Amino acid sequence: MEDKKYILSILVDNEPGVLARVAGLFSGRGYNIESLCVAETTDPLVSRITMVTKGDTSIVEQIKKQLFKLINVIKVYDLTGTEHVQRELILIKVNAKPEFRAEILRIVDIFRSKVVDVGPEHFTIEVTGSEEKLSAILSLLKPIGIKEVARTGKIALSREAK
Repeated sequence: MEDKKYILSILVDNEPGVLARVAGLFSGRGYNIESLCVAETTDPLVSRITMVTKGDTSIVEQIKKQLFKLINVIKVYDLTGTEHVQRELILIKVNAKPEFRAEILRIVDIFRSKVVDVGPEHFTIEVTGSEEKLSAILSLLKPIGIKEVARTGKIALSREAK
């Protein structure tokens, strides 16, 4: 059976150790977490963990059942195959020699991103969007010279029923 990509949105108590217990369910079964984002929700007592993993359907279903058993887990949403909005943020530090600056600014404009830091030798660019958008801007900036990249991982929320 082919591995499938899963996006899980997990509401948990905002307490120390909760993330370690949730992540432990995946590592204990030999599954890699491809992307992980955690932040407080509008309720300071609750955090949302957005996790992306690839796996066999039956094992991921087992992990979801185990998640429900954890005392600090409030709700588990499997966004896989559902209508949802997902985004990722990336910071890209790129070489900005004078001969490339105009081209970099054109790329930044085309991708509706922004330059958030400027140095004598570099620009740091902030881009938010889909995985495809981030891959596209990275491929255009690569020949210019990418120095560093930092990514948030995916965040996602389900769409409301129409």
